[in-house]
Amino acid sequence: MSSNAAVAANFSDILMDLGNIPASRVRSEPKPGTATLDDLVRVNSQGGMCELVDGALVEKAMGWRESLIAVALCRILSEFVLSRNLGLVSGPDGFMRILRSQVRGPDVAFVSWDRLPDGKVPEERVPELVPDLAVEVLSEGNTYGEMARKRREYFHAGVRQVWMIDLDERTVAVYSDITKYELFDETQSLSGGDILPGLEISLSSLFGELDRTRPGQA
Repeated sequence: MSSNAAVAANFSDILMDLGNIPASRVRSEPKPGTATLDDLVRVNSQGGMCELVDGALVEKAMGWRESLIAVALCRILSEFVLSRNLGLVSGPDGFMRILRSQVRGPDVAFVSWDRLPDGKVPEERVPELVPDLAVEVLSEGNTYGEMARKRREYFHAGVRQVWMIDLDERTVAVYSDITKYELFDETQSLSGGDILPGLEISLSSLFGELDRTRPGQA
């Protein structure tokens, strides 16, 4: 096998390990498998939106509609959490090192005070944190394998619950384990359970953000 063929085969293996994601989402510099936390901070400070996965810088798959729902959910969670002083809520660029070699940026995350070092806002650009709740808004560029891997990492790290939001189906899959989940549609409400007791989110209102129009427009 030629050196070029060997490199291509190795890159193919990397893409498979990452969940069969498109090659366009993996940064070639630094070479996949060699990227460090410093590389991640540098790239993201220059406008990137990458996660660090097994030494590879992987660009997050995010669209405008997905961002809209993430912001709407951030607003709902932040108002609830702040009014009760339960912890902190972060958005899509809130990257955190959940495992030794893995840096993830959930589209929305809730971290209780008990999980925050010294019970205060971390000063690090990429703190070592494991959220109680991690939310992913599925984008066209996401693959089944990628999201399954993310769930494995989240629960292995100690995340208590993962929400997977599907905008096309207008559903939310609430995972309590890697594969165990309950599916909610837009006719239902989402509960905070024992993570955020008392929280109730109307999914018709949340997904209704996608149907908004200018006042007076039919």
